[in-house]
Amino acid sequence: MQVPDGIALDGVGKTFAGRGKVVEALRDVTLSCPSGSFTAIIGPSGCGKSTVMRIALGLESADAGQVRIAGAPPLAAARDGVTGVAFQDAALLPWRTVRRNVEVPLEVLRQPLRANAAKVQAMIELVGLKGYENALPGELSGGMRQRVAIARALVTHPKVLFMDEPFGALDQILRRQMNLELQRIWAETGSTAFLVTHGIDEAVFLADRVVVMHANPGRIVEVIDIPFARPRAPELFSDPAFHAVCDHIAKVLHGG
Repeated sequence: MQVPDGIALDGVGKTFAGRGKVVEALRDVTLSCPSGSFTAIIGPSGCGKSTVMRIALGLESADAGQVRIAGAPPLAAARDGVTGVAFQDAALLPWRTVRRNVEVPLEVLRQPLRANAAKVQAMIELVGLKGYENALPGELSGGMRQRVAIARALVTHPKVLFMDEPFGALDQILRRQMNLELQRIWAETGSTAFLVTHGIDEAVFLADRVVVMHANPGRIVEVIDIPFARPRAPELFSDPAFHAVCDHIAKVLHGG
């Protein structure tokens, strides 16, 4: 199973051994995320949703099944700059400015910084940080640091953008604002997006579809298509139809 420029997982399984027992973290996870789509994956802690993402990034290996990112194995996709990633912890280098932090993936991929200066600047402006190019992380708010992390993830123009709770540490008001910003950024880049989140409303607002997982073992129990047109305005959060979709996902999460 392959999805050009997208994400394809076919029968993925993963076990972990420790303390004299074997834990089945994932069982038969099969999922296709078409090019340019936005998929959110949600489930209780320990259900394996972050493990799915780490396998797709090549940070973990699957014990069963196959994974293809833009048609290539995860490690090959990462080496070619096909994937970008933003985690909950922005993990910025405190001694480097905003610009120098955004340049990190280019350095890792050994791409010339001078030739990519315009690309770096474009990413900084895309996330709304023009004028902060020379600021240090300690001079930025939490939301601004996450913007830097997203710019860093996008600077190689990845075909696939992975995000693991990128706004999990932010307060609700700022999180909503960042949801709007992420929607805008994703629409402008055209990348395939894969979001791991604990927030049902965040998943429904951002995604084309929401993948619900259960634990023990980690598995997909339902994939819900989100019916709302884009772009999605803040008023959607108070729409009864929006709450109906959120309620359905909550019931699935709790086994209803």
